[in-house]
Amino acid sequence: MRASRLLSILLLLQARGRMTAQALADEFEVSVRTLYRDIDQLSAAGVPVYADRGRAGGFQLLDGYRTKLTGLTAIEAEALFLSGLPGPAADLGLGDAMAQAQLKLLAALPGRDGAGQVARRFHFDPVGWFRGAERIDLLPALAEAVWTCRRIRIRYESWTDVVERELAPLGLVLKAGVWYLVAQAGGKPRTYRISAIETLALTDAAFERPGAFDLAGYWAAWARDFESRMQRGEAVLRLSPRGLRRLALLGPAAAEMAARTASAADASGWVRVTIPVETTSLDHAAAEILKLGVDAEVLAPPDLREHMARVARQLGALYPQPPSP
Repeated sequence: MRASRLLSILLLLQARGRMTAQALADEFEVSVRTLYRDIDQLSAAGVPVYADRGRAGGFQLLDGYRTKLTGLTAIEAEALFLSGLPGPAADLGLGDAMAQAQLKLLAALPGRDGAGQVARRFHFDPVGWFRGAERIDLLPALAEAVWTCRRIRIRYESWTDVVERELAPLGLVLKAGVWYLVAQAGGKPRTYRISAIETLALTDAAFERPGAFDLAGYWAAWARDFESRMQRGEAVLRLSPRGLRRLALLGPAAAEMAARTASAADASGWVRVTIPVETTSLDHAAAEILKLGVDAEVLAPPDLREHMARVARQLGALYPQPPSP
């Protein structure tokens, strides 16, 4: 612990410049007396740290001195600093480890304000718009199970039922602010949305992680398959000019297919397009198309058109015409 603290003091002074004894003691939750002993140890080890007295004084490193203990070049540190997401790390119970890693990255960035320059120019917010906070209280326990290769028992709410499963957790994935668990069940990996896990219990039973399992490769293939399964069908729409502009609300796949299939505009400026839709749920497909409001008319398939007509009648019943004066 002492050696780790000495290295952290060195990296902190390199990253921030002059700091008072009290500020350093508070940072590492030690007494000022202990901090002075740590500074003496650094000096004895040949680290050029010195003190300025007075109200504006404090400890700092000799100008130009930079430790190479981080092992990172400036370009590598900048790249890693940009990739760090402290929010997800804290969700997984790795907040302290992330803070320590960032301290090492800061020490490798050029100049004492290197980190400030990066932070002022780049910021990452991985959560999508209009999204509430996902349930994250289970994440530290799931991360522990992933690291230690321990089996878990979960109670999970799927689309059709509430089920109980014993799983071998292989990895965690953060997708657009939503956490997913990839776990082996029935001899093959499966995907579970963590916010749908109602209960979780870690067991004492260990499992052998498949040596050839590639989490990133599995996720890329699963995501492609999921999108294709969700949008296996097609719908023909008649769109107004405004509806055509707003088609991006339905996602890039819809906008791309519409651009390829758009007909010439009629006298009113409306065009016919084909877009991908989910065929397993007419409610879901209708809800997506309703984002375009009165600027979209479903022409095909017939069952989706009939479903849209029923929805329109139900909406009309909710908003009846006021009586004529």
